[in-house]
Amino acid sequence: MYVWPCAVVLAQYLWFHRRSLPGKAILEIGAGVSLPGILAAKCGAEVILSDSSELPHCLEVCRQSCQMNNLPQLQVVGLTWGHVSWDLLALPPQDIILASDVFFEPEDFEDILTTIYFLMHKNPKVQLWSTYQVRSADWSLEALLYKWDMKCVHIPLESFDADKEDIAESALPGRHTVEMLVISFAKDSL
Repeated sequence: MYVWPCAVVLAQYLWFHRRSLPGKAILEIGAGVSLPGILAAKCGAEVILSDSSELPHCLEVCRQSCQMNNLPQLQVVGLTWGHVSWDLLALPPQDIILASDVFFEPEDFEDILTTIYFLMHKNPKVQLWSTYQVRSADWSLEALLYKWDMKCVHIPLESFDADKEDIAESALPGRHTVEMLVISFAKDSL
């Protein structure tokens, strides 16, 4: 468990929008060490961190990140993409869902979007703020977004000062190609 290049870019996007975060309900999925979620909480958001319920060590890493950053009050829940669970059903409506490098394995893409779709029905105005590292030109979300009635806006990295090889005195994201996406329902309202 370590900080991935995409997490630094997503954290930069959050920092750029920090004045809009206080009081927002934010869920980070696939949180791992939870850099974006921790930053959002430090900026005043009401954050819930999640990682796979099938990987208890990942949930423990989330809890340790909370402790190390003096945020022991943050809720950590186990969510497995594509699975309906009591924890998923119990989540309150969210304003923003954070996802850093969760679009890693193409076979997981639909399970991720199924979970996002369910959460979007709790609040149709929720946005998924996601960064991913381009690993293959053959991987695409477009057909799945269309299937799940979602739209995607690509955010230029230079628009939030993330178009550098190092951000916030970190050597990340380095020379990795990282994309920033904002995903929402295709229709403005249901």
